[in-house]
Amino acid sequence: MSQMPQQAPVSKCPSCEEPLEPGDRFCGACGYDLSVVPAPPEDSPTVVMNGAAPGPGPARDEVDWPTARDSDGQGRPAPVHAAAELPGTDSGGSPLPSQEPSAPEEPAREPGRESAQEHSSGVRLDRPAEPDEYPLQAPAPRSSPEPAAAAPAAGAGGKVCVACRAGRVDRDGYCENCGHAQPRERDHMEQESGPVAAVSDRGLRHHRNEDAFSVGCTALPDGAPATVAIVCDGVSSATRPDDASLAASRAAGESLLGALPRGTHPQQAMHDAILAASHAVNALAAEPATAREQAPHQNAPACTLVGAVVTAGLLVVGWVGDSRVYWVPADRATPPARLTEDDSWAAQMVAAGLMSEAEAYADERAHAITGWLGADAYELEPHTASFKPDRPGVVVVCTDGLWNYAESAQEMAEATPLDAAVRPLHSARVLVGHALDGGGHDNVTVALLPFPAPPQGAGSA
Repeated sequence: MSQMPQQAPVSKCPSCEEPLEPGDRFCGACGYDLSVVPAPPEDSPTVVMNGAAPGPGPARDEVDWPTARDSDGQGRPAPVHAAAELPGTDSGGSPLPSQEPSAPEEPAREPGRESAQEHSSGVRLDRPAEPDEYPLQAPAPRSSPEPAAAAPAAGAGGKVCVACRAGRVDRDGYCENCGHAQPRERDHMEQESGPVAAVSDRGLRHHRNEDAFSVGCTALPDGAPATVAIVCDGVSSATRPDDASLAASRAAGESLLGALPRGTHPQQAMHDAILAASHAVNALAAEPATAREQAPHQNAPACTLVGAVVTAGLLVVGWVGDSRVYWVPADRATPPARLTEDDSWAAQMVAAGLMSEAEAYADERAHAITGWLGADAYELEPHTASFKPDRPGVVVVCTDGLWNYAESAQEMAEATPLDAAVRPLHSARVLVGHALDGGGHDNVTVALLPFPAPPQGAGSA
């Protein structure tokens, strides 16, 4: 498994903001000790949730798994916590915060990533200037003396206009009757696969949807069910971010659904899936410039990734970037938890002790990401972690387009319907609606997986 890179040099003194030179150990202006910024911990992917070493279990626990990275050497993950002790530790071995940071006042920062820049420190700032609204273009209606006659033609194989419900949509995506531009295919996507479901929406401010997802269900070698969800968020400042997220989600999903039936440990399968997604995104940078949309001088296609694998007794998460996984127990008297830790500027400042959570997340640089998939990534460092909840619940996998409006685990639990485990598609729609009602400043994507994985064939009621 890839090692965590060393902390990138700080370009300015955290105390007085005096510019620093590479290799400085103390600030030349105020004498601030720059060594207080700790190096990120090494990845430690396995976390347990019942506080005791696992004992003998049913037949599904007797699968001859290949040895997972950072396991106990016997092909088993390390001991586990109880669900009440979530979130355990992150993939670096550091305990996740017991309380989530309070959502900052909206005037302090706008949801989404920051300005379109890249820095040698490995931080990607990504929030291109965009207008508040992207109205659909509607050319002057074209004359049509017999609009009703267009309906049969549309029904014969063409698409019907979403505006006038009568005209046929031409190859350019406009209605031949009223001239109304039609929604792109990716503006709103929904998919349900057995007990797992996902919904993605363009939101209210972006001109296109740069998120993508992949969901599926399969069986382990012993026949036990397993469900998979991958969610990717394109980096808006990069070239073709929508292509990057689509390629990454497909590659990771295919990798997981191919590896799990072969007996690969879910934790190892998640790590390998992130590598497969990285290779798929990197390959986009090698395509001819003619395949790029407009500006071949821009940086390489890039995206973030977060995913989850749920089996009858194990929950595995993996991520690179700032998309998140939340655990919401069915018994809402039990505390929910966030299972991932952002690769972001704000998270680094809090971890280094340079800012409080409130200060870091109120800063305009809060959403600058420090990890992503792409040929220009600072260094690929997949994070993975595994958990063994001792009670049923639902796993929420989402982009920041949702968690910007439900940042803490408690807020996410309150926004998640009580019947999410049995109606995942409906509940995913509700969560997307929660983000749109909150302002919809970004693309919104969420996948829901019930835990434990129900028998194959089960789905939304």
